[in-house]
Formats: sequence, structure tokens, C-alpha cells
Amino acid sequence: MAYEYNMALMIGAGLSLLAALMHIGVIIGGPSWYHLFGAGDRFVRAAQNGRWFPAVVTMGITLVLGAWAVYALSGAGVIEPLPLLRPALCAITLIYLLRGLLGPFTLPGTGRSMRFIAISSAVCLVYGLVHLFGLVQMWGSLA
Repeated sequence: MAYEYNMALMIGAGLSLLAALMHIGVIIGGPSWYHLFGAGDRFVRAAQNGRWFPAVVTMGITLVLGAWAVYALSGAGVIEPLPLLRPALCAITLIYLLRGLLGPFTLPGTGRSMRFIAISSAVCLVYGLVHLFGLVQMWGSLA
């Protein structure tokens, strides 16, 4: 039997999972990785000083991104429908799009490098567009 899954949402799930794994890498890599990946100066200094706050926040982001990957897989039809699937996918898509579009205007002055702001905003915009494409394709079949 051939299964037809929504490719855009499967890609979206993979992208969210990739971002989650990168955040785990930052935790493991420590202060130099926080700096390399554009964390704010406060986070880098806190990580250098052995504070737990950067790792906890980064792990929280990792868990959210992991949950988003699972919801995208559910929307793609790979796994059973999750509760509130349509509104969750709408929220995930909206958050990625807003972060991508508004990041360049709202993040300067937060201690993050302009390189980080530009790259992460472009990445989030692409993630949001991939999710939006899949969401539109699957709209009628989402509970």
C-alpha cells in the first residue's frame, strides 16, 4: 500500500528537528557555540560563568522546536492527528513567519549580531513559508 504524505510539512518537520538539534549542539558546545550562533552577549557571558540559565532557555527552545516537528509530521499524515492540529499548525506557521519578517526590525539592540539577525530571520522566513505551503495544501483534511 502506498502512503501519500504532505511533502512540505514533512520538510517543515525536518527543518524544525534540525533547528532543535542545532540548539542541543549549542548547549554541548558551550560559550563559544553560543557566541558562534549569535546568542546575545548576556547569554554568552552567563555561559562563560557556568550559569544554568542559557542551557535551560536553550533546552526550552529545543523542546518547543521538537514539538513543532511532531505537529508538522502529524499534519503531513505521517503520524496520527494530534489535538488542536489545525490551530497548532497555524500558530507554528505564524510564529515562524513573524520571526522571519519582524526579526530585522525588532532584534537590533538586543545584543545579537546583525549577522545572526539576518541569517536567523531568513531561515525562519523559509521555515514559515514551507509550513504555510503545506498548511494550505492540507487545510481541508486537518481536524
